[in-house]
Amino acid sequence: MADQDEQRYGEYVAVKRHGEHVAELAMDRPKAMNAVSTDMARALTAATDALAADRTVRTVVLTSTHDRAFCVGADLKERNSFTDADLMRQRPYTRAAYTGVLELPMPTIAAVHGFALGGGFELALSCDLIVADPTAVVGLPEVSVGVIPGGGGTQLLPRRVGAARAAELVFTARRVEAEEAAALGLVDQLVGAGEDRTEALALAARIARNSPVGLRAAKRAMRLGHGLDLRTGLDLEDGAWRSVAFSGDRAEGVAAFNEKRTPDWPGE
Repeated sequence: MADQDEQRYGEYVAVKRHGEHVAELAMDRPKAMNAVSTDMARALTAATDALAADRTVRTVVLTSTHDRAFCVGADLKERNSFTDADLMRQRPYTRAAYTGVLELPMPTIAAVHGFALGGGFELALSCDLIVADPTAVVGLPEVSVGVIPGGGGTQLLPRRVGAARAAELVFTARRVEAEEAAALGLVDQLVGAGEDRTEALALAARIARNSPVGLRAAKRAMRLGHGLDLRTGLDLEDGAWRSVAFSGDRAEGVAAFNEKRTPDWPGE
């Protein structure tokens, strides 16, 4: 992957802008099907830190440059050489990578084709929406190699599909193909073969037409409110509303609506 508008983060991660407000976060370790090594984890963290700080970015699309895989999870070849101490030293780097995607303040979309397994599926689950093509195969197989999902899977999957369904998927370690994944809600949108990236970028562009202040506040309210009792959640929503009600974006949105024109969001 090479482009004049591309910013590289280490050897394995690239960020490319599509227009002013959509950023593509591309995993680019094709020889290892994007297996998450220590170096790749560090690169993902650096890239998500930069994106989180960029107020011009309104949506992020997480993609893969490999034609047969989104990401196959942890780099088990690297880990096979680790001592117990090495594994413990690596843990903060891998956890920071998954958290970096999860805590991006703007809406995020994963574009999935091929294998999205273990940590690869957890990266997709860390996004707000998952667009997949018919080749997608997802799953959390960690218990089959003696560990557990450690990139958010035990927490994110139940929130997406419910406790019992998540338990079945985690305990059996089974792989789920695209059609069943869509039926179970493991992915949100099933598109034509090879169209996951294109459709995810198109969806991101539609989202990016909206207020960046509103988008970030809405995401914050939904993320923080999940699992709270209704009254507490509504109080949290009220706080998020108050944070945007007197913003420049709110004033511009109301003015544009009344003047029947496209808003020119100030982003503040």
